Amino acid sequence: MRDLLRFKPLYQERVWGGRALESAFGRSLPASRPIGESWEIADRPEAQSVVGGGSLSGLTLRQAIEAHGPDIMGPGWEADRPFPLLVKWLDCRERLSLQVHPPAGVAARLGGEAKTENWYIAHTAQGAQLIVGLKRGVTRAQFEQAIPEHTLEACVHHFPVAVGDSILVRSGQVHAIDAGNLILEIQQNSDTTYRVYDWGRIGLDGKPRQLHVKESLESILWDSFEPVPVRAAPTSGVIAECDEFLIRRVVLSAGERLHVAAGEQPRILSVVSGSVVAAPGAKAAAKAEPQTRPAPKGTADDSGQHLERGANALLPFAGEFTFSAEAMTILLVTEDFT
Repeated sequence: MRDLLRFKPLYQERVWGGRALESAFGRSLPASRPIGESWEIADRPEAQSVVGGGSLSGLTLRQAIEAHGPDIMGPGWEADRPFPLLVKWLDCRERLSLQVHPPAGVAARLGGEAKTENWYIAHTAQGAQLIVGLKRGVTRAQFEQAIPEHTLEACVHHFPVAVGDSILVRSGQVHAIDAGNLILEIQQNSDTTYRVYDWGRIGLDGKPRQLHVKESLESILWDSFEPVPVRAAPTSGVIAECDEFLIRRVVLSAGERLHVAAGEQPRILSVVSGSVVAAPGAKAAAKAEPQTRPAPKGTADDSGQHLERGANALLPFAGEFTFSAEAMTILLVTEDFT
């Protein structure tokens, strides 16, 4: 099995969501509902991505891995082991809750799952910000006192963002996404979120949303002060690196290409700007790391798949691909997640 795997999006209604995925990516969303998340690649008991084309069309990601684990994930992959990442688009029409994901040790004690995640800013409204970590010097006692006083804004680290910025949000870092951001989130396969504050919001059911103050206070890293984002740049390079994954930004001019050799590792390819044509079975690259090089004019494979802005694809271990840029294009390549 050497096809690249594209999946049908799983749309999630959220009180803070909107309709930006229609205008940004030309998608058809469920009518008259605030869609906050599009789960692009998911292998969870409550949500399974379904392959949208190719030889495995119609299979869930779980079924595909059970049937073709070594080809998709590499030798020795256990068939019942879940895919380790979850890839989402987030349309944040309104500000999200102030929340935290528990570190591994705390998660085990509380019955949850750790979640380190990376945010890539695909679009942002003027003045929109992110909140990650504490303001320098804020203590747990000050934070706890601010909850009933509704003054948590003064305790957390706000910073402005621009298109192309990104930030790694580690398990235990308190965080929120401001209104007006369209974000690609690449995260551990987890859905544990503890809300410490929700700005007085009413949920879709007309009631205040559940808070998890006790769990949040146990999970927050009290020495995580003012983390710094990776700012947008016109060059390729690593934008996120942690124990759970590594993400490279690959910048291609029109006519340049990215080659991914077979037999190295599975990867996720995300098109955050521009578009590419994927052609399978090209000559192997000289190095294991994905390489870019100019492509001679007229060499694009007309039979290849077109991956437009917003597309996310799983590149199997056994697959070999060349992606040719049709215009100035920015790709994110996620790897080292096995």
